Amino acid sequence: MREIDIIGAGLAGCEAALRLADRGYKINLYDCKPTQMTAAHKNIDFAELVCSNSLKSVDPETASGMLKEELKLLDCRLLQIAERNKVPAGSALAVDRTEFSASVTEEIKNHKNINIISSLVEDWDTEKHTIIASGPLTLAPLSEAMQSKFGEPLAFYDAIAPIVSADSLDYDCCFFGARYDRGDKDYLNCPMTKEEYSDFYNALLTAERAKLNDFDIKVFESCMPVEIMAKRGFDTLRFGPLRPVGLSREGEKNYAVLQLRKEDNFGQSYNLVGFQTNLKFPEQKRVFGMIPALKNAEFLRYGQMHRNTFINAPKIINRDFSCIKFPKTFIAGQLSGVEGYVESIASGLLAAENIDRQIQNKPKMILPQTTILGAVTQKLTIETQKFQPVNANFGILPPFENRIKDKTNKKRAYFERGLKDLKRYLSI
Repeated sequence: MREIDIIGAGLAGCEAALRLADRGYKINLYDCKPTQMTAAHKNIDFAELVCSNSLKSVDPETASGMLKEELKLLDCRLLQIAERNKVPAGSALAVDRTEFSASVTEEIKNHKNINIISSLVEDWDTEKHTIIASGPLTLAPLSEAMQSKFGEPLAFYDAIAPIVSADSLDYDCCFFGARYDRGDKDYLNCPMTKEEYSDFYNALLTAERAKLNDFDIKVFESCMPVEIMAKRGFDTLRFGPLRPVGLSREGEKNYAVLQLRKEDNFGQSYNLVGFQTNLKFPEQKRVFGMIPALKNAEFLRYGQMHRNTFINAPKIINRDFSCIKFPKTFIAGQLSGVEGYVESIASGLLAAENIDRQIQNKPKMILPQTTILGAVTQKLTIETQKFQPVNANFGILPPFENRIKDKTNKKRAYFERGLKDLKRYLSI
């Protein structure tokens, strides 16, 4: 039985391990847990979701929804586990993060072909088939080994949102409902008047932030802290995480609305949607407590920022996630330069598929560029002056020959074209 080493039991590493183990390979799955935990991790189980419990929209008229449909066709294991552990979240796929990680860990531990090694990996054998999926918080020894082999990795800062206790919310100041009444009423909406928003906004601008050690801080746009976003203008939050459109109770018109999403199936805790932050903990309680529904909120987890590391993908990996310099080494997950939970899972799937094909001397799996997955992998390998992580979005898809003016029709056309091309590719 041929052995494959996988370094890191996060989303990408677990997806890769299950896929390859199902195909009869002996997998040595290395992870530093529980011997050593990174700054962001709290759970000793594998595939831990750190920043949020949402895997984003399942709506086919969104890029994240289209990506999930592609992964279903590719028989993605972690997406199936996510479906079994989902919590109500309207048109989004959100999971009970504790149960999700426990379910993944159970499948990993019970698989006869997976050997779990709890150890800090300091280097790897470039002559042995290996997938490195050590994540955005890769610890120093392995990071230094990669630096010596590939060059210095890049870094940016990522932020996570707070979680509050359901029992501590003021339900007289909030209401359940979905935006434009699409889906079930799974979100708890916390409205603000113009005066309340103005006071909150001004307090946010002057609130004290936690100090970060690194001199050059790069923040990825999709996880930008609200206090940084607010500095772009008074209405920026009202067009972002606090947008009120489509959210009303009995016809009332709200000036700004914070949405809360369930963290678990029992509704005992809620995540502040889109409210990633790096404010000091007392400041989070003070400033976010100015939102009427949160005036007595008990914070079960405060928001914080953490360092993310990723390679300069265009110079290091091919479209099949193999390394240019070391063909038997594959890199997957956020370390490879993809951004997002589902994107990380997808990269693990593709790395596993292609390492299997390499061993069997089969053609690489290079998906059509009209698919989200194909476009993401293609984007990873395009030389740029300043490489930044890539996530699922319609902007990376090739345009249509005949322009489609209507946005809804255009998104639907992207979906139909991509799924048609993927089905044709998989049937070959």
